[in-house]
Amino acid sequence: AWLLLTAAVAATAAFGSASAYSSRYVGATLNHHGARHGGRVHVGRSDPPRARSTLAMGLGVPDLSTDPRIATSRGMQAFRKGDVAGSLEQFDAAIAADERYTLYLWQRGLSLYYAGKFEEGAVQFRRDVAANPNDTEEAIWTFLCEAQTKGFEAARKQMLKVGKDSRPIMRMVNELFLGDASEEDLATAGHKAGPGSRAEFYALLYLGLYNEAKGDAVHAKGYIQQAVSSAYGKGNPNPDYMYSLSVDMRANEGGERHKNGLGQRTGGGALN
Repeated sequence: AWLLLTAAVAATAAFGSASAYSSRYVGATLNHHGARHGGRVHVGRSDPPRARSTLAMGLGVPDLSTDPRIATSRGMQAFRKGDVAGSLEQFDAAIAADERYTLYLWQRGLSLYYAGKFEEGAVQFRRDVAANPNDTEEAIWTFLCEAQTKGFEAARKQMLKVGKDSRPIMRMVNELFLGDASEEDLATAGHKAGPGSRAEFYALLYLGLYNEAKGDAVHAKGYIQQAVSSAYGKGNPNPDYMYSLSVDMRANEGGERHKNGLGQRTGGGALN
């Protein structure tokens, strides 16, 4: 879940120090998936085209306004603030700058989901799984998108099969969505991991999302409330990207945001 990208973090730091950034920029490896759960997907060691052309002009510093890593970082920052529409603008800008990002921007998939653009979200997540077939969460988010357009059971029947996730709690989450485990099984596994643990948070988050997919807004809100209230993200100055997502869910009252066409956090909500 989900989680700052290593490249995005580096780009953010470099935003205030362009000269230092340019020396690291040449020949850098683009790392799109990594920070979420330790996996790394390298898509090439060459510079994105527009930045490379700027360097070729002898200016010495790439044009940060067209750097896809900067756009990705800005998109993530916008999402953290609840600006879903703004995050999509930045993620689309990243893809426009370097089309390779099309295959790895799982963050864009999340934004599409919360913008109510479920078919586009499913396409994004399916691309991610094709590029990284061991990514449990992308398969689950494909399910979540397709449950909104095709129905829960239809989404389950065509749920993508992926490799073994290194995180036991995510293996249990995957089993829940496949129908091989119960909500009680996942809740118990999260509880056993301990209060404030990452596993407890992810169990609660995905229990909320699972119930949202089923159309049970009451239980979805209850689980998301617990996830947001957990010690996992509270007080952390740089919380997990998925913790930011849970806060956005809470602010927009679970499934109500889709029904009302809400693309941005509206503040307040029944869960407060």
